[in-house]
Amino acid sequence: MPKKKLLQADYILAWNNGPEIISQGEIVIEDSNITYLGPRLEREEGDFEEIIKGRDNLIMPGFINAHTHAAMTLFRGYADDMSLMDWLNNKIWPAEAKLKKEDIYWGTLLAIAEMLRGGTTCFADMYFHMDEVARACQESGIRASLAQGLVGLDKIKGMAGLKEGVSLIRNWHNKGDGRITIMLGPHAPYTCPPDFLQEVLEKATALDVPIHIHLAETRDEVNECLEKYGKTPVELMKEIGLLDHRVLAAHCVHLTAKEIEILAEKKTAIAHNPGSNLKLGSGTAPVAKLLEKEAVVGLGTDSAASNNNLDMLEEMRLAALLPKGFLENPTIVPAEAAFKMATMNGAGALFLSNEIGTLKIGAKADLIMLNLNQPHFYPRHNLLAHLVYSARSSDINLVMVNGKILLSNGQLLTIDEERVFFETQLRATKLVS
Repeated sequence: MPKKKLLQADYILAWNNGPEIISQGEIVIEDSNITYLGPRLEREEGDFEEIIKGRDNLIMPGFINAHTHAAMTLFRGYADDMSLMDWLNNKIWPAEAKLKKEDIYWGTLLAIAEMLRGGTTCFADMYFHMDEVARACQESGIRASLAQGLVGLDKIKGMAGLKEGVSLIRNWHNKGDGRITIMLGPHAPYTCPPDFLQEVLEKATALDVPIHIHLAETRDEVNECLEKYGKTPVELMKEIGLLDHRVLAAHCVHLTAKEIEILAEKKTAIAHNPGSNLKLGSGTAPVAKLLEKEAVVGLGTDSAASNNNLDMLEEMRLAALLPKGFLENPTIVPAEAAFKMATMNGAGALFLSNEIGTLKIGAKADLIMLNLNQPHFYPRHNLLAHLVYSARSSDINLVMVNGKILLSNGQLLTIDEERVFFETQLRATKLVS
């Protein structure tokens, strides 16, 4: 018999051709899937192994962090207030050269602890020693889409990295009860020449996995690409044929009108990272124009080394507020659109729309519960707007992934936080000394 859980709350935020608030609702979960969502029914409580009743609580889909580098929590606060290339060349890359597998494992667990506390139930990660990242995901219970970071400037090292990426797919794709999926991760056009990207594309096609890449993050990147190839990064990716594949493109800050059309037409998924882009002075992505063209735009935090947190509530708020201020138009990117970016669009960006991103019968039970008995949730004119403009990570009191509770009443159930804090402080100090 399947294991059944019953969750009840005063409010459930579902989606039916738009946001729908179900008052006095309940969700039934059998194993990892939602089998009922709607008004409360008369039930025999003895039919359930666990019953959770959230008085003055709201249940909603978990957040999906569409782009980060989890283990870079080890460099949080190490190199602030620098331009991207200065930050990479003079601080981050030299420190990363010292990383050991165990460092990646503990840095990832620190990131997962932070993400779970912030209501993130799934994340897309690109980094090194990704077997260790997968191990941390498997043990903690979070859902993740992982990619080995690939650099192809040196062809021999690049092909060795690609071999590691293929090995990651064979070892981990659809593991962890299906929670772990794998992409191939060429870092960016400025670190992966066209011939190397062709190799990556061939492997991704043969193995039927998506590609995760940084694209058009800075003006310098665009100018370098124009100078070297006579094309912008997006135009170059189109010429190579990369955009005919399933692609998750992180950042997409500096885009022409033509490039926006290309990305929308090719259904290229975009991970918008407003906090990191602001902090690194990279600019702000043309989100309103991308959404107008019906491009798939999810939200990411980027790494804790450049953000400096992994708070998706903050990213959701920034995604709604920045276009309003820059375009001097308060109707641009309303709360509903920002919420979709953090949930449903994030699922689309990771090519997981059939499983996660919204609460519905048949979907995976990836959800969070928030305590609404807080001053910033009153008066209750519009709960969706309150989530986008007022909610805090501290409001989250339950996190569930794949039908398993990972955070309850402020306590993480699968991660020893004190051990994680000790290990990451020790290792981070050595890395930057």
